[in-house]
Amino acid sequence: MSRRQNEPKKLEVSCPCCGATLTVDAELGKVLFHQAPVKQDKGPNLDFATELLRKEAERREALFRQSADDQKTKSELLDRKFREAFEKTKDQPTGPPLRDFDLD
Repeated sequence: MSRRQNEPKKLEVSCPCCGATLTVDAELGKVLFHQAPVKQDKGPNLDFATELLRKEAERREALFRQSADDQKTKSELLDRKFREAFEKTKDQPTGPPLRDFDLD
């Protein structure tokens, strides 16, 4: 038992920054031993990245389809607008166009 009383008091402290374990002599206030943290780096989650890429490709495809549909209906819309304007102006008399100096 006398041996235990003569042994210096040791503290084990975990570093809050890196997670390393430090063994410190309490009397001297010095680090006796440093144990590096065990890194459990799993690496990037490729399944998650693959899923994101798939969803992005689906979104791009949906936007392209929507754009193509809009272009198809755009020509129909312009055609209908032209016909309606033509029907409204068909019965109006036509005359020579007005020139700027005719307005004076």
